[in-house]
Amino acid sequence: MKYLPLVMLLWFLACSPKEKSPDPEARSFHIIGYVAGWKDIQPDEIPAEKLTHINYAFANVADGMVTHMEGRAEKDSLNFLKLQELKQRNPDLKIMVSIGGWTHSKGFSDAVLTPESREKLTASGIDFLLKYQLDGLDFDWEYPGYPGDNNPYRPEDKENFVAMLKSFREALDSVGNLNGKHYLSTIASGGFRGYLEVNNLAEAQKYLDFINIMAYDFYTAGDDSTGHHANLFPSGAKGRSADTAVKEHIEFGVPAEKLVLGVPFYGRMWKGVASKENGLFQPGKYEMGLPYVQVLALSKNSAYQRHWDIKGHAPYLFSEKDSTWITYEDPESLRWKVSYIKEKGLAGAMFWEMSEDNTGTLLDAMYHSFYPATETGN
Repeated sequence: MKYLPLVMLLWFLACSPKEKSPDPEARSFHIIGYVAGWKDIQPDEIPAEKLTHINYAFANVADGMVTHMEGRAEKDSLNFLKLQELKQRNPDLKIMVSIGGWTHSKGFSDAVLTPESREKLTASGIDFLLKYQLDGLDFDWEYPGYPGDNNPYRPEDKENFVAMLKSFREALDSVGNLNGKHYLSTIASGGFRGYLEVNNLAEAQKYLDFINIMAYDFYTAGDDSTGHHANLFPSGAKGRSADTAVKEHIEFGVPAEKLVLGVPFYGRMWKGVASKENGLFQPGKYEMGLPYVQVLALSKNSAYQRHWDIKGHAPYLFSEKDSTWITYEDPESLRWKVSYIKEKGLAGAMFWEMSEDNTGTLLDAMYHSFYPATETGN
């Protein structure tokens, strides 16, 4: 009998639950969709059940304050009311406003220049959030310390950007304490190393819930040869990829669990492309960007053949007849990216922009890749 306690101890240890590694399939992932405010928003056409966040694009920074783009106040107000309706179908959905964007980031550098100007900007942003009963603010400054669309920028942007985020985080927490709610603060970050080198994301991330990497536009209108604009892994001379962007963010001090991988719901087209390598990485004249719904239509045209770059994990279309080449995202490439997000322990995925795929093909592929068990039920 004197050995009974030891036996009981061994039995207890054997039967005790063991520590398990987190199951990626059981995790809750962010699925964040941008919605363009200048387009016609129809709530019944937005699959709210498959989204965790909606980022409304855009609010402007003018005269040192967060405000509507010129002439858009009334339309924005109606759009926010429409988006709030989606919470009837998905009460957990977060509605946010994205401030800035490629063409509306000109006011940031001046607005964050001094403690007084940051206080003014912060107060206006909080007023905007409360007026429209939003769940958070997304800062899409393109870019601190970097010109973007010929925007004003300064070396001081590096520290002022962090100071701005700190100011907003403190203000959001103060309001949240009164309302019993956590308000979100996020950014859209550049998917290229130069952006990281002129900023301090290791410090900035302390004041952010998560960071949306714009891991697309690797090849754009400025390129006189074809190339993937959102490949998962490096392929071609540029060496840019979603994987590279993620690794560089982590290298510069952002925890993987705060990173959201951005994907495009649009493609890019080049004309006058030679047939060598089915047009991949060949000289050509950039034609235009086009929404996925148009890419999908072209993919069903017998003149266009779909190809898959095994190295980059990226699809492309080529028409030898029309000498036309298109880079884009499709369900297969999204499945690979979701698998990557799970493997790397990232927070989820973001996409630009909802109306670019009114067929729902890409969002369905993304959602069911995150949650395979729902595929037969939805």
